[in-house]
Amino acid sequence: MEDKEFNALADAALAGIDAALEACDADIDFELAAGGVLEIEFADRSKIIVNRHAVAHEIWIAARAGGFHFRWDGHRWCDTRDGIELMRRLSELASQQAGEPVDLA
Repeated sequence: MEDKEFNALADAALAGIDAALEACDADIDFELAAGGVLEIEFADRSKIIVNRHAVAHEIWIAARAGGFHFRWDGHRWCDTRDGIELMRRLSELASQQAGEPVDLA
């Protein structure tokens, strides 16, 4: 994959996460920085960080449950360990940290 294609796909994924969080009813604060770093903060002050890793052409998530790497498979962003789709995994992680269901998918 070319860098230009990766950046376009990563930008679209981050914008999609931003829009899903905006539509979410949970008590979550978030900010998408211009550099492609999304910080999600929960009521207990814990955070999830979502960012692009340009060298690896991956999207990375750092959460209380650990670190997760997602790679584009031609159709969607999938966890490099178990194949779970990005928004599904992020929903699970956000639900854990929010202490309530968070559906971003």
